[in-house]
This record gives sequence, structure tokens and C-alpha cells, in this order.
Amino acid sequence: MKSPRLPIALQQSVMRVLRSKLQQANQRLERNYPEPKLVYQQRGTAAGTAWLQDWEIRLNPVLLQENQQVFIDEVVPHELAHLLVWKYFGRVAPHGKEWKWMMESVLEVPARRTHKFEVASVRSRAFPYRCRCQQHQLTVRRHNRVLRGESEYRCLRCGDILTPGDFTDS
Repeated sequence: MKSPRLPIALQQSVMRVLRSKLQQANQRLERNYPEPKLVYQQRGTAAGTAWLQDWEIRLNPVLLQENQQVFIDEVVPHELAHLLVWKYFGRVAPHGKEWKWMMESVLEVPARRTHKFEVASVRSRAFPYRCRCQQHQLTVRRHNRVLRGESEYRCLRCGDILTPGDFTDS
């Protein structure tokens, strides 16, 4: 699926919040961290990711377009907090006490680990597999691993190895 072209006004809103939260953090932490690079290349169901070594935030353009202000208010500070925690504390647990402190005390945003956006439009195609007791849906990545003979997956309920196919072809 091709990413939507984001309206300039939406991109400007993202930058406004990013710069505002960065300025707030720099003042409270008495630091002068630079503005991170911002790219709209995140795919799949993740709203965003922080690339620590690159000082970069990647945002999902589809989820941004679909959720606009809530996305900007939650996801942008969430990813910025990851970068700030890495610079301020070093390598720590991704959503640990340092990240929670950065979110709530420094950026003044509720510390939520995951978003609650509808993801039907960005969910990748699933492949039907079956076992003795039920049908399963495997992601493209897992399906390809099965095809290449790199992995096999078992049903957590009955223990059977999952095999490609659905119930309608038997």
C-alpha cells in the first residue's frame, strides 16, 4: 500500500509539537539537544519508532493521516522521549521508569506504551494456517519463513505444527 501524501499543514503541526516538546525538555533538563530528523517512513501497525543512533523519528503517514491531532499529541512526544532518554540516561529499558519519567515529568504527556488507533488500513495481509483444533492467521513474514523452511509454528492450544490452508478446502 502506498503512503498517502501528507498535507503540509499536518506536517507543520507535527513539527510544531516536536519543537515545542524538545524546547520544553531542553529547558527542564538544562540541555541543548538538537532537533531530531523526522521522516514519514514507518510502515505496518507501528505508529512510530525512534532510531537512537541516527537521532531520527519515523512516523507512520497512514496512521498520522487517519488520527491527526491525537497522533501528534501522543506519538510525537512518545518517540521524542525515547531519544531524550537515550541521550540523558544511556541504554535503558525502552518503556522503563526513565521513559515514564521523561514522558510525565518532563514532557507532561501521559506515558502510554502503545497506541489505540484502528489499524485495519495498515495491517499486512495474513495467510491462513490450520492445526487440529482451529484456524490461524500468520503474517507475511512468518508465512515466508515457513515457505523457506526456516521456521515452523505450533498451536498453543493443541501443540500441532501449523500447516498452510484453511478449513474450506478439506
